[in-house]
Amino acid sequence: MVNTDFEKIFLNQSKGSGRMRIADSGLGWKSNAPSATNNEPFLLPSEEIVATQWSRGSRGYELRVQTKNKGVVMLDGFDVEDFNQLKQELQRNFHLSLDHREHSLRGWNWGKNDLARNEYIFNVNNKPAFEIPYSSISNSNLTGKNEVAIEFDLDNSGPGDELVEMRFYVPGTIENEEKKEKNGVKVKEANGEEGVKKEENGEGVEDNEEEEEEDNGEEEKSAASVFYEQLRDKADIGQVAGEAIVSFSEVLFLTPRGRYDIDMYPSSLRLRGKTYDYKIQYKQIERIFSLPKPDESHHLVILQIDPPLRQGQTRYPFLVLQFLKEEETEVELNISEQDYNDKYKDRLHKTYDSLTHSVMSHCLRGLTERRLIMPGSFKSSIGQPGITCSLKASEGYLYPLDRCFVFVTKPTIYIPFSEISNITMSRTGGGVTASKTFDLEIHVRGSGQPHIFGSIDRAEQETIERFSAEKGIRIKNEEKIAKARLAKAINEAANDDDDDDDVDMGSAGEEESADDDFHSGSDSDVAEEFDSDASASDSEEDEEANGDDRPPKKKSKN
Repeated sequence: MVNTDFEKIFLNQSKGSGRMRIADSGLGWKSNAPSATNNEPFLLPSEEIVATQWSRGSRGYELRVQTKNKGVVMLDGFDVEDFNQLKQELQRNFHLSLDHREHSLRGWNWGKNDLARNEYIFNVNNKPAFEIPYSSISNSNLTGKNEVAIEFDLDNSGPGDELVEMRFYVPGTIENEEKKEKNGVKVKEANGEEGVKKEENGEGVEDNEEEEEEDNGEEEKSAASVFYEQLRDKADIGQVAGEAIVSFSEVLFLTPRGRYDIDMYPSSLRLRGKTYDYKIQYKQIERIFSLPKPDESHHLVILQIDPPLRQGQTRYPFLVLQFLKEEETEVELNISEQDYNDKYKDRLHKTYDSLTHSVMSHCLRGLTERRLIMPGSFKSSIGQPGITCSLKASEGYLYPLDRCFVFVTKPTIYIPFSEISNITMSRTGGGVTASKTFDLEIHVRGSGQPHIFGSIDRAEQETIERFSAEKGIRIKNEEKIAKARLAKAINEAANDDDDDDDVDMGSAGEEESADDDFHSGSDSDVAEEFDSDASASDSEEDEEANGDDRPPKKKSKN
């Protein structure tokens, strides 16, 4: 049979083009990039192909192939002239017709849902406005009574923005078919036995009528919840292939707040809560912390994940799990003996009977193959691995670990030592509080805003200084700097006083030479200026010379 090739075709919206080939055995595609790390061809057997559709795409025209078990395959980049050739080849090789499908261009944001075999279709005026393959949906949540949120897988391989979430408003209610059928059976049974019960006991019919009234109240469900459940079933959001290796129920999460059941699978874990469900791939988990709380009653297990979890507009890069310190659990891994020996013997135990937080940490470390970070050499003044402090208005605990600082719980902050430029210690204020607590400012390279941890017990000051010096972190103590500056200023002032004593300012006991240039005014000068008083002043002087103590006579008025 003759094969037909098409050049410059993009597979599933890939960034690089390739060659597509149609043969009697199936479809094939191979990238044109010789330097691609994974240059394996994509092969789709003919028995997998269910239907084909032709429509406009982002790079010209698109061929959408519906399959039995591999979802929807999108091949983009065709020219309009390729339609007839494609139609002939698909009919000749697979006996399939190529349907031409037009999209709605009205731009409306309301329409009808169509949950097809491999993708969700949003129809406007009986034409598809857009399609979402189930394989690209990572999570779905019922965020309100009439609102359903869909989250998408993130592709961080390329630059630019990408869609991460879409919300649908689904108003109205739908009859609960299961409950309706159940009620129908009960009504039939009641009607069938009605005559007998009437004859035997008249109260039997009343009991059946009460049951019918109770059941009728639960016949309706919100259309949003029905759509949410159908989407979960179609996209397999709430399920993972195979059975869980180990499960933990009702685990308390501090962030995001709530209780979740945790199911651990070979490549991912699932969080199932009352409102939100999450699927987290193990490759998303970057770090695992196991930290005892300084209150000596609880133990924390912290997961750092990237990309972070989302609840609406809120992002959670850290998941904080809290356990009772003395709580114990006993579990057995749900795997066969052969799988355990082949895959998990060196990483997990077949059975566990220990503290719950220890079992959880060991299972996470074994399945993710990440290092478990635990407290190091730091001990506070009371022998704890963390210290109580506050970040802005939030109280929490700061853990100085071997390679980083970690603050929990809200917000959880991770500060590696490699990013710290210096640490500054300062007093919180004046008065009595200054002698009891202090502030710790951690300055990060490339950031003008430091992390300020306040209300730290002053007894921890020397401990933190010694720990920072051991780790090679530059530390500044503002109190010591202020004392040094004050001592320097006092010494400089004392030196200035000594220099002033050596300066010759003259002796007050030495005789001063007469000032020849100074001449006191004579009596004649006074008389010339005040002629009318000249005689009076002379007489007054004579009286003073004679020792007359009487007061002087008043001058007569002219």
